[in-house]
Amino acid sequence: MQGGTDVFVAAAIQATPVWFDAEATIDKAVGLIDEAARNGARLLAFPETWVPGYPAHIFGAAAWDDPEAKEAYRLLLEESVMVPGPATDRLCDAARRNGVMVVMGVNERDGDFSRGTIYNSQVFISAEGRVLGVHRKLRPTHAERLLWGQGDGSTLHVFDTPLGRVGGLVCWEHWMPLARFAMHAKGEQVHVASWPEVPEVHQLASRHYAFEGRCFVICVGSYLTIDHVPADFPCRDAILRGGDYGETGLICPGGSGIIAPDASWVAEPVEGREAIVYGEIDLARIGREQMALDAVGNYNRPDVFQLTVDARPKPAVRWLTPTGGGADEPEAGRTDG
Repeated sequence: MQGGTDVFVAAAIQATPVWFDAEATIDKAVGLIDEAARNGARLLAFPETWVPGYPAHIFGAAAWDDPEAKEAYRLLLEESVMVPGPATDRLCDAARRNGVMVVMGVNERDGDFSRGTIYNSQVFISAEGRVLGVHRKLRPTHAERLLWGQGDGSTLHVFDTPLGRVGGLVCWEHWMPLARFAMHAKGEQVHVASWPEVPEVHQLASRHYAFEGRCFVICVGSYLTIDHVPADFPCRDAILRGGDYGETGLICPGGSGIIAPDASWVAEPVEGREAIVYGEIDLARIGREQMALDAVGNYNRPDVFQLTVDARPKPAVRWLTPTGGGADEPEAGRTDG
C-alpha cells in the first residue's frame, strides 16, 4: 500500500433514501458525504441499493401480471443509476472535493432511460473522484429475482487504495461460502457489507466474514419506515403485506456498525434512527489476527480443496463482426454486458 495510511476513520452511513427519487437521494448523499468528511471519515459506506431505495415491496407484490408491481418496476427502472452517468458524476465530485473514498449501493441500470436490466450494485469511488469499479450482486435473493439480473465473476473486485485493499459484497452474498473465499484470496483488508437492514442475523454474517477473512467489515443498512414511502406509490400496501412491521411501520431499522478482524465491534450497531456510525480502522490488527487464522494461507489445504473462479465478463450477446465493422454492429456502449 504505497503512500497510504494504516490508521483512519471509516463511516457507515445509516440513512433514509428519498424513496424512488434518484436525484433527491443523490442530493442527500452529497450532504452526508460532506458531513462525514468534516467529522474525519476517510472511507464512507452506504447501504444496499440506497439509490433510489431498497424495493421492499417485491416480497408482497410477486403475483403474476400484477399491474401495480409492473408500474413499480417501471418507476424503479426510470430512477435507477447508470454508471457512468449524472448520478455517479455528482458522487465523484463530492468524493474528490472531500478527499474521501465512497462505496455506494445503487440500483444500476444497464441501458437507456426506457429499458435495460437492473442490477443490485456497489459503486466504488476513489478519493480522487474516479469510479474504480462496480460490483453486481451475483445472485438476487428470493423475490429479488423478479427485479434484478445476475452479476458475474468479473465484478468480484478488491481495490488497492491508500486506505488498504477495499472490497465488498451485497446482502446474502455473505452466505455464499465460495464467494467469501474468493474475496479472502484477493487479500481484502476492509470489506463493505451492504444490507437493506442489519438485524442480528445480518450482524452475525458480517462478524463471521470479519473473523474468517481477518479483515475489517463495515456493515451498513438503511433506516426506513412506511411513512417514508409516498402515499401514491403503486405497491405501498404490498410493502406492509411483505413483512411484519408492527404498529411502528418500521421497514428497515438500521443496525449498522463496524467490525474488527477478530469479530469484535469497533463501533457498536445503531438501530431505530438515522445515524453516521464512525469507527477507527487500524490495519496493523489484521497481521496480529492472522497468526491464528489465515483462511487462504496458514489455515488452508490447497492440496485437498481448490476453488476455480471464472472472472471473465458474461455479456448477453457476443457480436462477431467483420474486420472494419459492418451493418450488423451493435450500438456503441452496448457490447460489454
